[in-house]
Amino acid sequence: MPSRLTRRQILKVAPAGIAALASTNASVQSGGEIAIRVTAGHKRFAEENALRWQSDRGASPKSITINPDNGYQEVLGFGAALTDSACYTLHQLPPTAREELFHELFHPSAMGFSVCRICIGSSDYAAKVYSFDEGEPDPDLKRFSIDHDREYIIPILKEARRVNPDLFLLASPWSPPGWMKANNSMFGGCIRKRYFPAYASYFLKFLRAYSEAGVPVNAVTIQNEVDTDQDGHMPASLWGQEYEVEFAAAHLGPLLQKENGDTKIWIIDHNYNLWGRAICELDDAGVNQYVDGVAWHGYLGEPSAMTRVHEAHPEKHAYWTEGGPDLQNPKYAVEWTRWSSTFTGILRNWARCIIGWNLALDEAGKPNIGPFSCGGIVTINSQSKQITQSGMYAAFSHYSRAIRRGARRVDSAGDIKSVSHVAFVNPDQTQIAILTNAGQEQAVVLRISGKQTEVRLPGDSVTTLTWRS
Repeated sequence: MPSRLTRRQILKVAPAGIAALASTNASVQSGGEIAIRVTAGHKRFAEENALRWQSDRGASPKSITINPDNGYQEVLGFGAALTDSACYTLHQLPPTAREELFHELFHPSAMGFSVCRICIGSSDYAAKVYSFDEGEPDPDLKRFSIDHDREYIIPILKEARRVNPDLFLLASPWSPPGWMKANNSMFGGCIRKRYFPAYASYFLKFLRAYSEAGVPVNAVTIQNEVDTDQDGHMPASLWGQEYEVEFAAAHLGPLLQKENGDTKIWIIDHNYNLWGRAICELDDAGVNQYVDGVAWHGYLGEPSAMTRVHEAHPEKHAYWTEGGPDLQNPKYAVEWTRWSSTFTGILRNWARCIIGWNLALDEAGKPNIGPFSCGGIVTINSQSKQITQSGMYAAFSHYSRAIRRGARRVDSAGDIKSVSHVAFVNPDQTQIAILTNAGQEQAVVLRISGKQTEVRLPGDSVTTLTWRS
């Protein structure tokens, strides 16, 4: 059955109950003990009896060895997309219920979501199709306005930032305004190169308008999913490789560096199979000068593609920016091992963040003007306002509640059937191991720095262990 939160249950995590809520996080044991949290069966991030370290007895076929001296990427954080649809759905909650839910989602003592994605104009998950400058050609952008977003998008973003002032926002467009495109529509097609200067100014106007509205944006991508126009079924736009290179190197990059230097630019914002394109774009000196890294989706290809790009351009960063549950999947509420295994693969291949798709949708996966049957990371019933958590939410708990911004991924080694693993050291030197067991119950041995402990992993489970050296 889905994991549901009634309003009474949400009240337990209201601001007045911060101390109680903090205890649901991955608390750290002292005196050589290891705190352990488990999701399996009816348990959701449930606290288990603490484990203790013992003297190391050497490697075995069932051991996982952590080497904290061998470090990789620094973590930016975890979160989800606050699309038009997600913001609309959240805005329908009564203010008190929304305040309580936002505390659970964003407060550092709870889920601690700290990286969210927003849309520059409408995506397929919106109540209607819109850009910030629709109509006849307007290359001077005299008609530009973000008024559409003032009703519920900007208020929701400001509320999330009040709960977590360190919330990092990535903004992505699904399409330029229709008049900039060859087909004069936000659905499918591609931009006309003669509008590159105007489109760069469109980005700058968006960033300035949002900042003036109290919602500074930290990063942008040039286009959501550069390699598809979705057959014209939704806001989308093809961006050929040479188009993205020219726009980044000669237009958007120089303009933002001059006028809005704090905003980062990420390219591709599409699937792993475009890793060759990512390398070629970063090979271009102009792109390399202005671009901070690559945004990735996981719908096609393997996460090892991010490592290929890292090896070619180790100075650039990887960010995972879209993927989410399917509401039609009968395992929507219980697929935590699927998502945790996915997260582990993403993090073991240099990604600095994981951003799920729509944070919240209704029970029908709406509002939705596109062809896909996505579900929210949480579902909010349009009538009762009852909140249902997805299996992806359960998986996120094991990462976002334990891993802090600035944590460093460290090496973990061990090949055990059905078990995936990843390890981190937080800025406060808290150490974390996340073990996902997609098979039957089994015991494994966790080893580090001359000590070990046996960890019993339930079948179909995610386990987070935290300790101090």
